[in-house]
Amino acid sequence: MIIKSLELADYRNYEELKLEFDSGVTILFGDNAQGKTNILEAIYVAATTKSHKGSKDKEIIRFDKEEGHIRTYLLKEGVETRVDMHLRKSGSKGIAVDGNKLKKAAELLGLCNVVFFSPEDLGIIKNGPAERRRFVDMELCQLDQFYLYNLNHYNKIVNQRNKLLKDMYMNPDLKETLSIWDMQLVSFGSKIIERRKLFVEQLNEIIYGIHKKLSGDKEEIRIVYEPDVEIEAFESTLKNSQDRDIRAKMTSVGPHRDDFSFYIGDVDIRRFGSQGQQRTAALSLKLSEIELVKRITKDTPILLLDDVLSELDSNRQNYLLNSIGEIQTIITCTGLEEFVNNRFEINKVYKVSEGQVTCMSNCESRE
Repeated sequence: MIIKSLELADYRNYEELKLEFDSGVTILFGDNAQGKTNILEAIYVAATTKSHKGSKDKEIIRFDKEEGHIRTYLLKEGVETRVDMHLRKSGSKGIAVDGNKLKKAAELLGLCNVVFFSPEDLGIIKNGPAERRRFVDMELCQLDQFYLYNLNHYNKIVNQRNKLLKDMYMNPDLKETLSIWDMQLVSFGSKIIERRKLFVEQLNEIIYGIHKKLSGDKEEIRIVYEPDVEIEAFESTLKNSQDRDIRAKMTSVGPHRDDFSFYIGDVDIRRFGSQGQQRTAALSLKLSEIELVKRITKDTPILLLDDVLSELDSNRQNYLLNSIGEIQTIITCTGLEEFVNNRFEINKVYKVSEGQVTCMSNCESRE
């Protein structure tokens, strides 16, 4: 799957934009804060329905407008697909595929898989567990519709249960209804735990070899899933924590508190790894994500690299660029010099300046 073109209307700092992409590598270069990342974000939103930054729809629509639009043309095995996304500051987004409106935004997931890699991702190992859960959730939601369904329902139940815990402060009799939410929390939460375990197993099969090469055969990495509670003990642990939850007015048990650790040998590099080890592990994780998408979907994802090369040393840069292979890749950077030294084949080049995009190389439309 590749993205042929992108059209934006009233999106971030773009009043109107039309871009065509090559099936190989497209470069978007220019100074910071000109709109390069906004283009990658729009592609990500068009594929996943959500911003990689966690921004709400009302935040990505042009500041003086009530609505925004994203249109993408995708190509797979000679078949073109048009995806239209209608963003609204008030109300939910509307999505249509080839003119057919989707009943739920989640129906779009899986049509086009993307892997987004930004400098912030290099901190995923050392930062808090919320970022690691977000990484796992964002990838699994693209790859597994059942996981998305279970996660959405689980999050809603956590919110409803938390609201009930707060309401119980004024109305203690509501405690009788707590067990109803607990049953649902265990049901959906157990499915999330089970899928996350499988995901980590699948990642470990891939990341071991990638990381060993990146570290010059010096280090062996493994990811360990740390569920907040095991499935077998979920129901009893939740019940035993009721009094504590009532006092705190929040749910203290469940996969919304899970974490994932990264070990090199017996060392947990989240806490005791060097910055170099943490960055190498983060790069390995992203490269593993690409390979996992290939294995599960039997297709290649679109790779979005947001100014990440400037954060990597030459060895890691070269490894990443050499790993791209046949994957359609869209890269943002502040200048082109870094690519010359890598003798890297660039198929299409755009300059981005103050929300204006100018094609600098290979500007003709290509299939």
